[in-house]
Amino acid sequence: MAGIVDVAARAGVSVATVSRALRGYPGVADATREAVEAAAAELGYVASPSAAGLPTGRTGAVGIVAPWITRWFFTAVIEGAAEVLVERGHDLLLYDLGGVAAARRRALDTKLLTKRVDALLVLSLPLTNAEVEALGRLHRPVVMVGPTVPGLSGGRIDDVEVGRTATEHLLELGHRRIAFVGGDPHDELGFPVAPERRSGYESALREAGIVPDPAFVVPAEFTIDSGTRAGTGLFSRSSPPTAVVAASDEIAMGILYAARRSGLRVPEDMSIVGVDNHDMAHLFDLTTVAQPVREQGRVAARLIIEQLAARTPVVAHVVTVPTRLTIRATTAPPVAQPAPAA
Repeated sequence: MAGIVDVAARAGVSVATVSRALRGYPGVADATREAVEAAAAELGYVASPSAAGLPTGRTGAVGIVAPWITRWFFTAVIEGAAEVLVERGHDLLLYDLGGVAAARRRALDTKLLTKRVDALLVLSLPLTNAEVEALGRLHRPVVMVGPTVPGLSGGRIDDVEVGRTATEHLLELGHRRIAFVGGDPHDELGFPVAPERRSGYESALREAGIVPDPAFVVPAEFTIDSGTRAGTGLFSRSSPPTAVVAASDEIAMGILYAARRSGLRVPEDMSIVGVDNHDMAHLFDLTTVAQPVREQGRVAARLIIEQLAARTPVVAHVVTVPTRLTIRATTAPPVAQPAPAA
């Protein structure tokens, strides 16, 4: 059976060049790549993923670390990243933390990563200084989606501005009793999204002359069930809000269900704004702050490709992608309350 050495001899190039050409890496002239591919086809040689990495020190794999893969945002980011990485011939190695800190330690174990991946894509996980230093010793690209980490490239949105945009929309409609739902009190990973969106919500209230009420901030995981529980609690109060900013569309969907189950009309009695523009948001006619989720994955993947191709260290580059308010049918001015009897 022909091996990579045979292909190199037939094409008249080095073994390393054969590996780079067959893996689709840059730095190989088109004519050389064609000669290598022709030699491999003639000899019936197919490179195995593990063997192909030996001459170059590369595995051909990119690791993706995600806090959860069962939640829509992360699956959509991974989908976008995969479009770019797979097209360039890279395999994906997925590390699902499941929200557990112990899984985080295993996924970021540099001894294991050295042998398995050429680069690492980290989703919505704020890395500690110790983790950044350890990953730096890998001498492999590390790219973020979400939190900005000094010295690392990444793709992100401005989550503070997202919270502000959603709240300002409700304020412009005339709402003053606005709640915020989001943030897991049992979060082990330091997931930063909900706190930043809450910060934007509180800033918008203060700028409108409204003192944020801690009682109107309700924790919730980024799931429909958690949004339902949070909404049920809010709507059972003697003096509920007239509007809600949900930290994600999935939370907002749960709040919508809780509102209707509580006999509240949306948007007549209750306005609701989500964040994401989830694939099913239009089915709920949900007003949301839309973010290009899959594009963030593509942006991060392109940054990885750029760093893998570079001959010298690349200066960290963070790309902030824009968001936009998408108004649908879950927001409206508050219904005027009848004046108290004289």
